[in-house]
Amino acid sequence: QLQLVESGGGLVQSGESLTLSCEASSPDLDRAAIGWFRRAPGKEREGIACITGNNRIQNYADSVKGRFIVTRGHLTMHALKPEDTAVYYCAADPEAVAYCYLSEGDFKYWGQGTQVTVSS
Repeated sequence: QLQLVESGGGLVQSGESLTLSCEASSPDLDRAAIGWFRRAPGKEREGIACITGNNRIQNYADSVKGRFIVTRGHLTMHALKPEDTAVYYCAADPEAVAYCYLSEGDFKYWGQGTQVTVSS
């Protein structure tokens, strides 16, 4: 069964940086689009970044644009704010080689999530 595992979450102070990793259990996902989502306390899960299977296109939510960088297996977060506190998930869409959208329904495989807490 194809699985994703996130790691790298933790507690940081406002303004610091943190890098999350997303590891796939199978090379079958090597060409899949990878998306990052987060769920803050009391809020709906939101899509924040994705990268296409061919690594040519990255898309970002306005809330993280200019601060977060998505690469094939990582999400690097700079200038973190308390409002970035959330459980972060990575997900894979094997059909999205040349495009990716920040839509939950497009992603078939999900990790279990990793907690990121930003203190003020």
